[in-house]
Amino acid sequence: MTQLARLQALFAEMDRALIAYSGGIDSTLVTKVAYDILGDRALAITAVSPSLLPEDLDDAQMQAEAIGIRHEFVETHELENPDYAANSVDRCYFCKSELHDTLKPLARDRGYPYVVDGVNADDLRDYRPGIRAARERGARSPLAELGIAKADVREISRALRLPWWDKPSQPCLSSRFPYGEAITVSKLQRVGRAEMYLRKRGWRHLRVRSAGDTARIELPPERIKEFVAAIDLPQLVADFQELGFLFVTLDLEGFQSGKLNRVLQPQRTPQSPKQPDAIVLPS
Repeated sequence: MTQLARLQALFAEMDRALIAYSGGIDSTLVTKVAYDILGDRALAITAVSPSLLPEDLDDAQMQAEAIGIRHEFVETHELENPDYAANSVDRCYFCKSELHDTLKPLARDRGYPYVVDGVNADDLRDYRPGIRAARERGARSPLAELGIAKADVREISRALRLPWWDKPSQPCLSSRFPYGEAITVSKLQRVGRAEMYLRKRGWRHLRVRSAGDTARIELPPERIKEFVAAIDLPQLVADFQELGFLFVTLDLEGFQSGKLNRVLQPQRTPQSPKQPDAIVLPS
């Protein structure tokens, strides 16, 4: 049985499902397959908060419309939690706690016994405290349960002719800050505008890391020379300084997802892909 067939079979065992849909390639594939199997018995919900770019929310809506699934937005308020705003190493735990504390009662009230997300098998090998928060609240991760990794997600999405199969990963903007630096709405807006500045100039795979008043641009290593040759560096510096940065740097090592996790201790136990139980609906 192919990975796609196994994913389809998993959803065929569900009566109704609510998808925590970010608009990224992982949750988009989950949303597509859920809709193909469940039709109107599937609902995609996207969280709205200052840690997400408005342009990414627009993409999520466009993709959901293309799939055909019912799609709604809900506001989350993780920044109001001091534990989240302090940006400790468990920041993602508090973010996903807020998300699933919002989705779980919504699912229960509207008759969805399952909340599913787009966590993939690769995520289990990284430091992802948000996975623990989702599991504590009964969410399921079909991709991780079936051992489907990021490369598999792209391959399946391409086979399904999803036009965004090669869409770059876009984790929330809070991931751009080193642990211990407090997160504020103004800081999120600043780094978001910096990334959109570069995206609009054709640089899709990138991060703008923010540490204090310093912006550090990360690009794929093979494109660093091209970037330096193509971009008007004095203008870039001036424009970033207008956004509020005092210093603008280029990471010579290049882009790497999860790079800020290097400061963490190496002894971590990978999260088990055990299937949690469904949400129990009141009788």
